[in-house]
Amino acid sequence: MASKQLSREELDEKAKQGETVVEGGTGGKSLEAQEHLAEGRSKGGHTRKEQLGHEGYQEIGSKGGETRKEQLGHEGYKEMGHKGGEARKEQLGREGYQEMGHKGGEARKEQLGHEGYQEMGRKGGLSTMDKSGGERAEEEGIEIDESKFTNKGK
Repeated sequence: MASKQLSREELDEKAKQGETVVEGGTGGKSLEAQEHLAEGRSKGGHTRKEQLGHEGYQEIGSKGGETRKEQLGHEGYKEMGHKGGEARKEQLGREGYQEMGHKGGEARKEQLGHEGYQEMGRKGGLSTMDKSGGERAEEEGIEIDESKFTNKGK
């Protein structure tokens, strides 16, 4: 992120040049248009979520993600995830990103239980810069029970 905050005039000029300056405002030809688009999209999303309920809304998000994955292919989808992670890290800062990772790790540990988390750690511990833990385990004949830490239904 830039160290100085841009004025509304500068943002409006960037928007007129086709740059998205408001999250969710893609397609707006001015700062004000992008703000209105973002607000409308947000309200529309909230309304749709209320109509479908939590599970229904999650399901359409999952279907959309799968469609996007097919469109981009494995490498494109992986790159998109990397870019999203970098953007999120920039938003949260170092400490916030660390905290998010810690919370995610704790949630995953709770999902898997002690045995599953331990098995996942065994596999991770085998990884090197050149090979994944799965590749090394296969090469060295080390049995890893992935069913202990893989979610089949998700």
